[in-house]
Amino acid sequence: MGKTKTAFVSDTQTEVVSGADKYAEKQKKRAEAQAKTQAEKEPEKVHIAGLKGGQRVKVVEAEIPVVEATPEETAKAKKKIKTHSKRYKEVKSKIDRDKKYSVSEAIKLIRETNLTKFDATVELHMVIKKEKLNVNVTLPHSFGKAKKIEVATDATLEKLKAGKVEFDVLLATADMMPKLVMFAKLLGPRGLMPNPKNGTLIKSAKDAEKFSASSMTIKTEKDKPVVHTVAGKLSQKDEEIIKNLEVIVLAIGGSKLIEKAFLKSTMSPSVKLSL
Repeated sequence: MGKTKTAFVSDTQTEVVSGADKYAEKQKKRAEAQAKTQAEKEPEKVHIAGLKGGQRVKVVEAEIPVVEATPEETAKAKKKIKTHSKRYKEVKSKIDRDKKYSVSEAIKLIRETNLTKFDATVELHMVIKKEKLNVNVTLPHSFGKAKKIEVATDATLEKLKAGKVEFDVLLATADMMPKLVMFAKLLGPRGLMPNPKNGTLIKSAKDAEKFSASSMTIKTEKDKPVVHTVAGKLSQKDEEIIKNLEVIVLAIGGSKLIEKAFLKSTMSPSVKLSL
C-alpha cells in the first residue's frame, strides 16, 4: 500500500494509483479552487498615503435615488425663466445700453420702442442717494382718468361702514380723523387714509378746492433707496412729460441726489437717462 504498482498486459504499460494518492490529489484541487474563489471576491490591496501598507480599501457601491419633479414644480421652474419675444428683442437692439440719453432723446426713443397697443404709461425708475424718502408732488400736467375726490363727512362714514369706497382720493379735516381710525384697515391698504404727507389732511372743507388730483406721493422702497414712479402717458406732448419729470426731480432734491435713472413705457425696454 502506498506504492505504485505496475502491471504488464500485453505490450501496454498501465499505471495504477492507490486510493490514498487519489484522495490527496482531490484535496489539493479543492484547496486551489477555494483559494481562487476567495481571491475573486476580495478587493485588490491598494496602498494610499496615510494608510498602513497593505491595508485594503473597500469600495461600496450604492444606488443614487432619482427624484422626479412634480408637474407643479416643473411649471414653477418654467415661470422663473423669463423670456422676451422676438419683437421685444428687436426694439431693444435700438437702445445703446452703455449710453446715457437726454430726456428729449429718451422720450423719442421710448415712443419708437413702445410695444403696447394702448396708451402706455411713462415710467421713471431711479436709484438715489437718500433712503426713506417720502414726498408729495403735484404734477403740472395730469394724465389718466379723472380722479374722484371726496371730503370726509358723516355720510362718508356711513358708506365706509357698509364697505363702500366710492372715491379715488379722500380728504379730511382734523376733527374727522379720529372717526376715520376705525376704517384704517379698509382705507390703509388702498392708500386712501388721509395724512399730511400727501396733502389729504386739510384745514377746512374749502381747502378741497385747492387740492389737485394730479398730486402723488413719491417714496423709496422700504429697505432700498430705489424709486418707482410715473411721469405721464405716451399720448401726451413731449413738453408735458418733460415738465412733469423736472418737477419730480426737484421734489426728490435735484439731479445730484440721483445715481441712476431709467425711463420706459409700459412693458417696453428701459432707456438710461442723463439728468
